[in-house]
Amino acid sequence: MALFKKKSVTAEVLTDVDAVMKKYDRESNVRVWEGKPKIFISSLLASFSLFCIYVTFFATWLDLIRLASFVGCIVFIGFLIYPAKKGTQRVNYIPWYDYILMFAGASSFFYLVIDAEKIIQQGNKFELYQIIIAAIGVLCLLELCRRCVGIPIIIVAVVFMIYAVTVAYTNPDILRKFMRLFGDVFYKTTSGILSTPINTCSKYIAIFIIFGAFLERTGIADFFIKISNSVVGGFSGGPAKVAVVASAMEGMVSGSSVANTVGSGSVTIPLMKRTGYKPEFAAAAEASASTGGQIMPPIMGAAAFLMAENIGVSYSNIVVRAILPAALYFLGVFIAVHLEAKKEGLRGLSKEELPKFLPLFKQAYLLLPLIILIALVSSGSRSIAFAAAIAILATIVVGIFNKENRITPKRIFEALAAGGQGMITVAVACGVAGIIAGVITSTGLAQQLMNGIVGLAGDKVIIALFLTMLACIILGMGVPTTANYCIMAATCAPILIEMGVPAIAAHFFVFYFGIVADLTPPVALAAYAGAAIAQANPMKTAFTSTKLAIGAFIVPYVFALNPAMLFVDTVWYDVVLICISAVIGIFGVSASLEGYMLSKMKWYERIISAIGGLLLIYPGIVTDLIGLGLVGLIFLIQFISKSTRRKAIQ
Repeated sequence: MALFKKKSVTAEVLTDVDAVMKKYDRESNVRVWEGKPKIFISSLLASFSLFCIYVTFFATWLDLIRLASFVGCIVFIGFLIYPAKKGTQRVNYIPWYDYILMFAGASSFFYLVIDAEKIIQQGNKFELYQIIIAAIGVLCLLELCRRCVGIPIIIVAVVFMIYAVTVAYTNPDILRKFMRLFGDVFYKTTSGILSTPINTCSKYIAIFIIFGAFLERTGIADFFIKISNSVVGGFSGGPAKVAVVASAMEGMVSGSSVANTVGSGSVTIPLMKRTGYKPEFAAAAEASASTGGQIMPPIMGAAAFLMAENIGVSYSNIVVRAILPAALYFLGVFIAVHLEAKKEGLRGLSKEELPKFLPLFKQAYLLLPLIILIALVSSGSRSIAFAAAIAILATIVVGIFNKENRITPKRIFEALAAGGQGMITVAVACGVAGIIAGVITSTGLAQQLMNGIVGLAGDKVIIALFLTMLACIILGMGVPTTANYCIMAATCAPILIEMGVPAIAAHFFVFYFGIVADLTPPVALAAYAGAAIAQANPMKTAFTSTKLAIGAFIVPYVFALNPAMLFVDTVWYDVVLICISAVIGIFGVSASLEGYMLSKMKWYERIISAIGGLLLIYPGIVTDLIGLGLVGLIFLIQFISKSTRRKAIQ
């Protein structure tokens, strides 16, 4: 969730924030609890966080017991938190049918805990009553997913399940088909609900969500806003640059596109509008910057943990390789907002509005938990879960010395409760994604898709990359990033690997384009959330967001075609060269889209600049030199034209 302190936001914007979050972020559509029921629910959530910490560090249970107990708790508290439909909720009320779903769904998974050894010994042979239990568990999980994640992913899961029983399974007995389906997706820890996504969620993601909840209570995000204002707020178009820098920093601790957009946007969007930015551009700048939070080390989005598990490398390995692509993404957004500011002649904040740097420097100790986390993760001497636990303890210590947001026992309790609630949506998405990935793998559909796309693309990797990009974006229109990555990792990533793209680059490629779906119309939730705060046209905002985030469309092609950016089989000077060409390429394309470089560009200058920028994406000395020449030519023309006009005015 967003980390920004609400007391720094005007009352008018605050009212909008709650409404926007409820509309565009399903995690905010929760039941209303007050008084003793609220204390009970919060205690339950805090206890769940402590349970997750205990299981991560101390429990030596069988995988089936550990994972089933985790999902059982998620289902139980999920139905307590999320109502059946949006809208005004009655205070302290839960309908009778939700009690049935809550207990039936949770009991199905706890049955796995009780009879774990018997189930393991059974292998693939299950009794009819066990299949009924499995069906109840799967259906309850799907219903909870509909409530807290959305319908599109349910449609995807159901379509794949129907495909399995109607096409893939050859047994003529329909009952046997369903028994096989529910047996595979419910009882196995190698496929289905209890497979890799849920395993990763319970082992790693959960502890980092708790860490994020603790960080929220230190006021670190408000510190990010202030430090960004101090550094770049006074430059041309300062508030937009503040949005980019602050979102990049916030991305280190939070991976939710919509929540980041709403949280930081409630501060930056009004500032951008006040300094002259159009509402659509202000909303788009915040949305495109906030969406990048999921690719920003050290925490990134939840899918990054799954990537490490899928590829079989350490999380620190993923973090290191993500640094350059993330930096280039934010640099691309920064270049775009700078060019817009210059084109419109927008000013920065006045000196009176800028916070002083030295007083802020005294609050630098707030960064200590992040520094400790980065040091432990990068050293590889301890597990990432241990690193997160130490970072949580550091956050509590830092909070004790923070006069503005001092950590108290009450805030520790609130952080644990918030962490418990924050796990629900991610865990449910991971569970349903496990169903989809499991069906794709068990039915052999992944191999069929691979053969089809390889046949369509021939030996042209660029065509396979383009088709994969389209698949990721289309799927991501309604499927959360975590689930999107799981599906694409099971289908499209192997295709790219088959065509010669290194595994790490292939997985990063599908990861990036799953995230971009939050910005691309027609379903661009982060952009729509920003538009609601800015009171802008949602569709115009979505298209503007896509334009600003052009780096997110360029960078994945760069590292897929030339993995040097991900430090794959390379030397330092190759990395430097690929970064320079990528930066110039992003600059050329961004200038073309903005219609401004050093001055307003003519139509043919825009076309030449775009071609030059795109050529710099494709690896090769010839394409790089041509691209550099084209972008350099337009820059020179712009420079001469601007100098001539300046002399004429003088």
